Amino acid sequence: MREFSADYLRRTREGMWDDSRAALEPLALGSRERVLDVGCGTGELSRVLAAECPGEVIGCDADRGLLSAAGEHVPAVAGDALRLPFPDDAFDLVVCQALLINLPDPAAALDEFARVSRDLVAAIEPDNGSVTVESTVDAESPLAARARRAYLDGVETDVTLGAAARETFATAGLEVVATDRYDHTRAIEPPYGEVAVLAARRKASGAGLADDRAELLAGDLTRAEYDDLRGEWREMGREVIAQMGDGSYRRTETVPFHVTVGRVPAES
Repeated sequence: MREFSADYLRRTREGMWDDSRAALEPLALGSRERVLDVGCGTGELSRVLAAECPGEVIGCDADRGLLSAAGEHVPAVAGDALRLPFPDDAFDLVVCQALLINLPDPAAALDEFARVSRDLVAAIEPDNGSVTVESTVDAESPLAARARRAYLDGVETDVTLGAAARETFATAGLEVVATDRYDHTRAIEPPYGEVAVLAARRKASGAGLADDRAELLAGDLTRAEYDDLRGEWREMGREVIAQMGDGSYRRTETVPFHVTVGRVPAES
């Protein structure tokens, strides 16, 4: 499983659920007594769950380095998604966000979620193949699409799982009771914050593509094509910084998330 820094998790999930929480309605959060957020990371979803639930919310993540940040929102414990440190039927809702897409066997994780849940299991997973980018820098959108195609070709897990999560739930023996879609839109416009400026600098340095170099080269992309892509990416980043300088830069990225909710069979 890929590891993510606290900064990355905060940057990619910043503002999620601030505009609407309608897609979370099937979770019946207002009636939950005990909820587990698996793969909680820095606790962005945990914070939302705690705000909506009258009962207890607990975060769980295998990365101990992230737990202190998650602990600012809810009690957080270390644990593997495939071997959760809780007894059977300990929660009435077990939920994860952007976790299954990083696991080689997501159905096995759902099996474990069902073991510790006495009612519902929910997964909030993106379809990274359907991300869209609009930008005032002409090269940014086609370059982002090009890099995404190469990444999808090389990554080992199903990072487009969100749209097809129903099948994974069925494999795990869960009865799907609801599905919904939530589009997480991140916009950059003046005045530019620290996160936006950092993102522009990473583009200009090629750091973002360097982080994904292994996945980009694991598919059909050659080293020469990677070098060309990174060179064009850095040039695009310099144009982003130039537009920021005169206040004309604007960018909108939309990531579709699919909320799938399943009920644990009575015999489980």
